[in-house]
Amino acid sequence: MLKFIGIDIKKHHKEVVEFRKDSFRVSFGDASNFIATDYLRWLEEKIAEFPEGFVLIEEDKEYIGQLELSIREYEGKNIGYIHLYYLIPEKRGHGIGEKLYQYALQFFEKNKVNEYHLRVSPTNTGAIRFYRKVGMEETGSEVGGKVIRMRGYL
Repeated sequence: MLKFIGIDIKKHHKEVVEFRKDSFRVSFGDASNFIATDYLRWLEEKIAEFPEGFVLIEEDKEYIGQLELSIREYEGKNIGYIHLYYLIPEKRGHGIGEKLYQYALQFFEKNKVNEYHLRVSPTNTGAIRFYRKVGMEETGSEVGGKVIRMRGYL
């Protein structure tokens, strides 16, 4: 059974740094641009604002993933935003992502937004396939082609 556990930076800093670093490797080929102290500072601010949006996923007393969700303004309206959607490699492709997705939808619904976005590396084809499967659509490339913005609706 999966548990969604609010991130406590003091308790979980090792896990969140490793998961975020791995997401850089998967998305961009390496984690050389990842700065842990900057990430932890940002994470602390976001957790204070959206505590239910920043969670670790636990299965059988092991952390297997992480979600980072918030609400932000985009083109004059509030939208949901997925900062990180992460599962450890051995848990990918087994249907667990759908449960994380359902958690995200509940978070966005609770926060009264009907549209949500994320950005994904164009080389992360597995993630793009998953996002399309759950109904998200590509809206274009950003950051000089380094990422693709995708959106979905509740």
